Amino acid sequence: MEQTAFTDKVALVTGSSRGIGRAIALALARAGADVAVNHSKEGGTSEANAEEVCREIESFGRKAFPVQGDIASKESVKAMFEAVSARLGRLDFLVLNAARAPFKPLEKLREKEIRQLVDTNYIGNIFCIQAAVSMLQASGGKIVFVSSLGSRFYNPSYPLGSMKAAMESVVRDCAESLLPKGIWVNAVCGGIVKTDSFKVLRLYMEEIEHIPDELCVAPEEIADAVVFLCGPGARAIRGQTIVVDNGLSNRLYRPAWIKRQDSK
Repeated sequence: MEQTAFTDKVALVTGSSRGIGRAIALALARAGADVAVNHSKEGGTSEANAEEVCREIESFGRKAFPVQGDIASKESVKAMFEAVSARLGRLDFLVLNAARAPFKPLEKLREKEIRQLVDTNYIGNIFCIQAAVSMLQASGGKIVFVSSLGSRFYNPSYPLGSMKAAMESVVRDCAESLLPKGIWVNAVCGGIVKTDSFKVLRLYMEEIEHIPDELCVAPEEIADAVVFLCGPGARAIRGQTIVVDNGLSNRLYRPAWIKRQDSK
């Protein structure tokens, strides 16, 4: 992909101080974009990680700054986008990656956990879209939501999946409602990614340990798909959720000996 397609463009990646969000922020910077690196809390590990990501981005010759923002709070979201406008002057790409949820069955969620689940993973993303519209309209920008296979397949103790499914519907709806403003909206649905969340998920889903490495996905592979959807090569893709899972979801039965062709 030509770097000129991203030169002088600005991206905001929510939840980008670690994991998949970090990989996306770095990939966009390598492509040529300046990046606002979002973290949820002031001080502590979250902010320190965001600052580290910014330093790495700056080593590529791009601009970056850490921006605190809890997407579940409308006021916090407003302040975050005001900071992006003040520091970087525009917004071309909004990547909705931030997520927060407990690992437990839906029927065992407490009221506080249910509200947090919806506030962060559904309402918070809509707050971000609403706050970004004017800047994205000015730039003819792109929105990319990061989903997961939990949106379409049952995972034990993974209530986040229902919110991912809801947001995939939002992607379709916003792709239509924002089209007159020249804003493109799509999503990437990632497969099994071995991040910090994977370490927790395997405590509830024993079978996950038996999924061969060649059917897992690296954070960088999710990031590549996000960069593609932000670039000119995806100009005919709108309102779609692209699955990036190394084919894991293609079949119900998979003999243990099957390997990816390109791994031979």
